[in-house]
Amino acid sequence: MTKTIEYYFDFVSATAFFSSHILPKIADAAGAELVYKPMFLGGVMKATGNVPPATVIPKGIWMAQDLQRFAKKYDLAYVFNPHFPVNTLAAMRGAVAIQGTDDFLPYVTAMTNAMWQEQANLAEPDVLAAIVAKLGMDPEAFLALTQKPENKQKLKANTDEAVARGAFGAPSIFVGDEMYFGQDRLFMVAEAVGVDIRDICPNY
Repeated sequence: MTKTIEYYFDFVSATAFFSSHILPKIADAAGAELVYKPMFLGGVMKATGNVPPATVIPKGIWMAQDLQRFAKKYDLAYVFNPHFPVNTLAAMRGAVAIQGTDDFLPYVTAMTNAMWQEQANLAEPDVLAAIVAKLGMDPEAFLALTQKPENKQKLKANTDEAVARGAFGAPSIFVGDEMYFGQDRLFMVAEAVGVDIRDICPNY
């Protein structure tokens, strides 16, 4: 029986940057299905009373260092985005709007990297338009999709679903009923689907 990995994410999350790159490799190695669940992290934080780690100054300093450690473990170039925190509501609405199309996975990768490698401000419509244009999408049509009521509702439904399942931040990853949170639990996700993270990430 094929195992399923459900991935609740938001581009604004630095830790989701790592998950977005590593989870597809875990799924491929395990022969598992990776189901993407775009959500709005701001809505999750509000619903659960959570706050960004950086609001505790020593924790924020530590986390910045820890993310660089994980960048080495996962062999990924990671650059802090000076625009953080960024309102990714339109970007996430865009994700749910094009999910199921051939543009979706390239879009997830492009937005993820724009946020955490290219220091882009994803809150700016012009920035979103430029990114999707590079993917061969019509920028005006894309921005129109982010304003459609059905796409707004779909993102809200994903967000509400994540909260109902116990999510309090991003990334929140489920294998069956078990939830795994953060980039530092990816080795557990790998174990849950029967693979060793060290076979995927030799630096681990």
